[in-house]
Amino acid sequence: MVASVSEKPVSRPVSHPVSHLGFGLGLRIPHYAHIFEHWPEVDFFEVISENFMNASGIPLYNLDRIAERYPVLLHGVCLSLGSADPLDFDYLKKLKALADRVNAPWFSDHLCWTRFGGHHYHDLYPLPYTEKTARYVADRARIVQDYLERPFGIENLSAVVESSLAQMPEWEFYRSVVEQADCKMMLDVNNIYVSSRNQGFDPVEYLNGLDLSRVQQMHLAGHNDLGRYVLDTHDKPVRDEVWELYKAAYAGCGGAATMVEWDDDIPPFEVVHAEVLKAKDLVVGRGR
Repeated sequence: MVASVSEKPVSRPVSHPVSHLGFGLGLRIPHYAHIFEHWPEVDFFEVISENFMNASGIPLYNLDRIAERYPVLLHGVCLSLGSADPLDFDYLKKLKALADRVNAPWFSDHLCWTRFGGHHYHDLYPLPYTEKTARYVADRARIVQDYLERPFGIENLSAVVESSLAQMPEWEFYRSVVEQADCKMMLDVNNIYVSSRNQGFDPVEYLNGLDLSRVQQMHLAGHNDLGRYVLDTHDKPVRDEVWELYKAAYAGCGGAATMVEWDDDIPPFEVVHAEVLKAKDLVVGRGR
């Protein structure tokens, strides 16, 4: 029989504490063989929610195997929190079923819009940084968090330009949204650096403008530096400038779950895992 996302796995995933999950990486198909053969020492895996919300059969079987041994976090790209369209409760129902299936300690998505007029644009578009927009997005975030009945981490974007309608810097907008929604931050440190280069702000000022006590999780990734602008490509090792910013963010929030994203030109598992271990070494020291 083909499994569906609404069905529970045979073996219920173990329960995991919400905080201090440690250091993990994204679950990607090219690494499955290595993971299932070696069951490496990884604190958690993060999956792209939409890859499994409509899945059945072997993909869900593989996910269940992971969830039986590791905490699994859900990270979405299609919630469209800032869209003018109504919240998609069919989407949220599937997301909640998946979160229940893997016993996800929390879930995350982006501070952006991806949908308009019922059409998905398959990209993450920034919002105008205004108080009116912050209230609107926070109201929707609160509904989403209440519906899924687990903590919601909202991620900052990387952007080449800022909206001409902005009335405040991005960090003030980001802080306002999570405070009004009483949500968590899924702080992408690489995105801060990328946007700072593209838009000309100080990334340290960005960090100082946040309430870092709300950081639940952090993302690290590599980017493509083209000189005049920087692209968040997730296809390279984390750069030194991002490592330095990460150390400051980690210290400022008192520690948070950290995950390395590598989504294009994916190297062997050991290469990505080495980036995860480097993060751990930098902030707490391996083996402590």
